[in-house]
Amino acid sequence: MYTVDLHAHTRFFHGHERAAHYYDPLGVRLLAGAAEWRGLDGVALTNHDYFRSFDLGGSGPGGRFAGTIPGIEVTTTHGHVLVVGPDPPRETDPGELTPEEAVKLAHDRGCAAVVAHPYRNSTVRQVEADFDAIEVNGKHPRTEEWARKLAESHDLPLVGGSDAHYPVEVGRAYTEIDADEFSPEAVVEAIRDGRVEPRVHQGPFDRGLRTLYRRVHEGKGNLQRPDWLETPGVGDPPK
Repeated sequence: MYTVDLHAHTRFFHGHERAAHYYDPLGVRLLAGAAEWRGLDGVALTNHDYFRSFDLGGSGPGGRFAGTIPGIEVTTTHGHVLVVGPDPPRETDPGELTPEEAVKLAHDRGCAAVVAHPYRNSTVRQVEADFDAIEVNGKHPRTEEWARKLAESHDLPLVGGSDAHYPVEVGRAYTEIDADEFSPEAVVEAIRDGRVEPRVHQGPFDRGLRTLYRRVHEGKGNLQRPDWLETPGVGDPPK
């Protein structure tokens, strides 16, 4: 059994690609350190519309951390799709791919395709595509019940990811993965087989962060409710 945060970012800023080139090597090490501090075995690197590979030597300072899982968060025409596995695309054009095309791209490259934060500025949940899982997002775990009902209606497993942009956010939601080894291929296989279960931390610090994010996203009008509660709106995919 492995515990992995399946949704994390190496930096807190967007754009500024020159700065990102220099910051990302530090950012990934900060993520790894935070993941190990949380007691996790690994973290997926799912930056917005690009993937860079980093060799951390297979272990964190305390020896528990197993490594990173390659990934990318694809900005589709209907919102975000996580692509995690051995060979994610190195770059995608924001808003260029449909969710169906993102799923096909993931599967063609041996990766899993996951609906990210289905109730935050997204209608990906309404698309009939061959997704592998649905995410319980660490920024808004109050939507977990909604995500569970959505997953049940599509007969899909649930995974957990923090959606961390700052290292302190890593692991506020994560995934327990029933696998015999820690590898991108094993993670993909476990997701597709449903041998995964989301977990959410409920400590005071995590609750405070969620309250802050809820206010920010409500102010932007990005938060939505299930179709069976009210008709959702759609805005620009979040950055």
